[in-house]
Amino acid sequence: MRKIFRTLLLLGCYTLLSSGLFCLPAYASEKLIVYITPGLDLPFWRTLGRGVQSVAEANAYQYQVMDSTNSDDNQMAHVRSAIAKGAAGIVLSPTDSKSAWMVLAVASQAKVPVVIADIGTNGGDYVSYVKSDNYKGAYGVGVAVAAAIKERGWINPQFALCTISLARKNGQDRTNGFRDAMKEAGLTNMVTIKQMQSYSTEETYGFVTEILTEYPKLRALFIEVDQPTLGALAALKDKHRSADVVVGSFDGIPEFVDLLKNGSLVAVGMQQPYLIGSKAAEALLSVFKGQTPSKQILIPILDATNKNINELLPIANKTVFGAESK
Repeated sequence: MRKIFRTLLLLGCYTLLSSGLFCLPAYASEKLIVYITPGLDLPFWRTLGRGVQSVAEANAYQYQVMDSTNSDDNQMAHVRSAIAKGAAGIVLSPTDSKSAWMVLAVASQAKVPVVIADIGTNGGDYVSYVKSDNYKGAYGVGVAVAAAIKERGWINPQFALCTISLARKNGQDRTNGFRDAMKEAGLTNMVTIKQMQSYSTEETYGFVTEILTEYPKLRALFIEVDQPTLGALAALKDKHRSADVVVGSFDGIPEFVDLLKNGSLVAVGMQQPYLIGSKAAEALLSVFKGQTPSKQILIPILDATNKNINELLPIANKTVFGAESK
């Protein structure tokens, strides 16, 4: 009888959802935690999801991940679906900071708690925001890139950025952190910024090819996310510029270990997505227990260079590369 009632209730929810409305959770006691991610094509989000999953399953909660494929519409559909499924709570990595508040409004009205993981929001009601210190991490990359430029004797050379969306708070922080470090080092000749949309290696390969054609005297690049960095390095190789353009990056994938060691990358600000995900899930669990977690939980960045990568590897293998190791 209970199953029949639940089926009828869910059918009613889906009817309301199709008309643009939503309903309260069917059975929050079903113990389901949903992670809504911008795009599972990037290793970072897969690793973050595994962090959420590890804590959820260790505490006897079911886990489900929903991929928004960088679409605001998909993101909204996913939060409504999670509510209809009776999710006890949601971990949300927004597609961007502007659209997040609308998702939060829907979840809030349905009384489903939400923890924001990594990207941030311009407003709305949420339990906690688990984030890396993106500004400090990118600042550290800028310091290393500036030092590499000065070691080569280049005087205020041209440099460029391939950024994540600047509608995201973390994109703003990374861009500002890197630029501030370069400016403090007397390096002010930034020639262009390219904002990613598909976050693919092909996209960044095209960006860097265009930049090198337009600015043949370019000497430095900052690529603000991991997988697309491989596209940038491929473009430099194909244009025979690998030896005379220094590259800094952000986030982390296993390929970066050798790229740091051989000098293809001078520095990487490695976020710890597994740790972000696990701390986000722990914040949700504390709410289920009637506790109030910190409104903001800050996760440190691992500033990786060729000098310290071996020392950082034991930590990075779990907290940076975690999802890729299984």
